[in-house]
Amino acid sequence: MAKDTPVTLAVIIGAHGVTGEVRLKVFAQDLSVHRSFNGGALTLKSVRHGNNGAIARFAEIVDRTAAEKMRGTELVVPRSALPPLEDGEYYHADLLGLAAVSESGEAIGTVVSIENFGAGDVIEIERTPVEGQGARRFMIPMRPVAVPRWDEATLTVADGWAE
Repeated sequence: MAKDTPVTLAVIIGAHGVTGEVRLKVFAQDLSVHRSFNGGALTLKSVRHGNNGAIARFAEIVDRTAAEKMRGTELVVPRSALPPLEDGEYYHADLLGLAAVSESGEAIGTVVSIENFGAGDVIEIERTPVEGQGARRFMIPMRPVAVPRWDEATLTVADGWAE
């Protein structure tokens, strides 16, 4: 993924109170390390955890009406603004769209989503369409036994996991 590619860290899901705070669905561990979102259009003043997700205040959102208009707005930062990764770590955004290949290099499909149902990440792969059949999808755990390696171009699926 290019360093300037925007990565969505949260989405505004509604207003909170009357002073311009917004409720967020957060996809990152910690939003507070970022102060600027959407190319500088939004400046984060504060963020805290509420009963129904995170609650944030942005300098540019001054009242409930403005907050309500922001519903559905994704909060993005450039990929280069994210902290560096340790070996074996990955950002979901880096895996989406990767070509999935077998250990022998045979094309299997494309990574189309990543879910986490509580026991770890699960990769969803859409198979390369075969003539006369619609596209089919399958899921595999993002664990070394099923995904021994990945890089910037491909995600390798271990033998036996794509049958």
